[in-house]
Amino acid sequence: MTAPEKTMDKPELQLPEHIHPLADKEVFTFACHPGVPCFTECCRDLELALSPYDVLRLRRELDISSREFLDRYAIIEREENDVFPRVYLGMVDDGRANCPFITPQGCRVYCGRPAPCRTYPLGRGAWQDSSGRPHAFYVVQQEAHCRGFAEPVEQGVDQWIAGQGLADYYQANDMLMPLLHHEKLKLGLKPTAGQQDLYLATLYHLENFRNNNRDRHDLTDLALLRCAVDWLIEQFFGERGTIS
Repeated sequence: MTAPEKTMDKPELQLPEHIHPLADKEVFTFACHPGVPCFTECCRDLELALSPYDVLRLRRELDISSREFLDRYAIIEREENDVFPRVYLGMVDDGRANCPFITPQGCRVYCGRPAPCRTYPLGRGAWQDSSGRPHAFYVVQQEAHCRGFAEPVEQGVDQWIAGQGLADYYQANDMLMPLLHHEKLKLGLKPTAGQQDLYLATLYHLENFRNNNRDRHDLTDLALLRCAVDWLIEQFFGERGTIS
């Protein structure tokens, strides 16, 4: 789930029947493993958006550069109404549109798998309050084809986030909000083609952003992403970044 276009209060959403909002401390029953009858069935025919942090982790898992990853495995779309380009994982043209990393035994990049794969069956909606602080709510997406809900494993949101290694992914996605939902964009400012290219060259090639400045060499991945977002806010809007 992407962040709603609202920056004050928790957004009011009309959710489909198969999506259940989770109350605080509410548990859900789910597990996914090779013994589940539908194992890997969810790894095909996807429209899987990749965040900058997804690309960073995937290219590192594959031991290739961001450029090589984007050239080999990604589709970059530039729709007229989109503020910034969107990056998607390219599916294999094999009649079933399989993920390029899926095998009969499971995911071959499991340790670097992107946030959407880690999150399911959870969905996360994020927004900013009036001070720019991020907030989130969670839902369970109980789709009829998924047999993982028949597994007798109860857990809550915090357990799922910890078990799937999601904390850094969520933090990285929240860091993007001051840029993607900047007030000037909401008022109609449209980035130029050059700015859109700079957005991709900076956030989806973070190793280059690191190497272009000695002061960034020792930064952690999340600190580097924070620095990149702040730098883009300054370049695009002429103001310092607002990430706390």
